Amino acid sequence: MNALAYALIAAAANVLGAAAVTSRRAWSTRTLELLIALAAGVMLSVALADLIPAAIIRDSTSGALFVLAGFLLVHLTQHALVGHFHFGEETHAVSKRVSGSALAGLLLHTFGDGVAIASGFLVSPQLGILVFGAIALHKLPEGLAISSLVIASGGSRRAALGAAALLGVATIAGVLLTNTVGPLAHYGLALSGGVTLYVGAANLIPEFQGKAGWSHNVVFFGGVAAYFLARSVIA
Repeated sequence: MNALAYALIAAAANVLGAAAVTSRRAWSTRTLELLIALAAGVMLSVALADLIPAAIIRDSTSGALFVLAGFLLVHLTQHALVGHFHFGEETHAVSKRVSGSALAGLLLHTFGDGVAIASGFLVSPQLGILVFGAIALHKLPEGLAISSLVIASGGSRRAALGAAALLGVATIAGVLLTNTVGPLAHYGLALSGGVTLYVGAANLIPEFQGKAGWSHNVVFFGGVAAYFLARSVIA
């Protein structure tokens, strides 16, 4: 399979997460937290062990600056412009402005997911698959987050599914544009490294940080170990 096929699978996970909310299937908080902890370990590993080093090797000066740009851009859209956002299901009433801002921020984030998948495949099929695996793990909580925000702001179930579908479309657009736009193909690896680092460290880890017990930390470190095991097997 090529990068576009993997992006389609990742996009489907966004819609699956939204479907879980709109069909009123119960997701335990603990299950979501453990899934997020696993995703955080994998995403930090792929960013720091592969994406960012490869970007620096490709362009040592500009690569580092674009890693920083990707990191700052996600923070700007998800937190500086959005006062209320977390991965997982929203159970409190929120304003339409908050849900709209969260959607805008997540559209940029999921576009970055697509750029990351395509950029990984441009380096090697092995890296592309590893990046896809890291991204796919947090797509379900992402779909849960946006769909529940839409419903919590008074939107319909149809609108909630539509918002999640838009996230999937943004992921696919990220792949297509990376493969066709020269500058994005060159700097996409660095941008995606910054985005992936931010999502793992600033979005996902705070979702389970400080929780009682060792299970979240065990799963988090298990995600790191699983990444390097998969990396050695695929290589």
